[in-house]
Amino acid sequence: MVPMDIDPRMAALKDAVTEIEKFVATDGWDAPIRIFAIVRALPALETAPELADELPVDVAVNAITDPNTLFSVEQEGLPQANTLEELLAQLAWPEGVDGAAIVAERIIVPPSAEKDLPKDPQRALVALSEHPEREDVRMAVGYMREGQSWCCVRTRSHDADDMVVGSPDAVPGLVAALKATFD
Repeated sequence: MVPMDIDPRMAALKDAVTEIEKFVATDGWDAPIRIFAIVRALPALETAPELADELPVDVAVNAITDPNTLFSVEQEGLPQANTLEELLAQLAWPEGVDGAAIVAERIIVPPSAEKDLPKDPQRALVALSEHPEREDVRMAVGYMREGQSWCCVRTRSHDADDMVVGSPDAVPGLVAALKATFD
């Protein structure tokens, strides 16, 4: 059931990003960046009815009753990039793609941990990864061409589906980076 304060298109994006995060979580931690195209099911099925054979049955059925139903397609063969920013700068989406999602892992530490970091980036990364207060997080961020966004965040220390938190703007930098792939 959709809460009364969330618009149906936002609810569909929330569901899609939550499902993407759960899907990626089944592969465990220390995973590479993953990118997904997000497509509105009803227009896609109207254009290519044979697609119904490839989609989970519930997606095809839901598309009949809910025009906001979305499905995701993981993108393979991503361009080579040294950074997340470099990867996203190389992406662009055709008109048939209504949104995109990215899943990435990062290390977070309290601000005090950054105070005495080595100047060398490699040594700083080692110091952060060995910090006793570090936390590994997985961020799944979705953005729709129309402007909606949804973010899910899972921590390694609370690695359970019911412990994933979400909001439209939890990871504003990734939302902005995904938005730029549609400009």
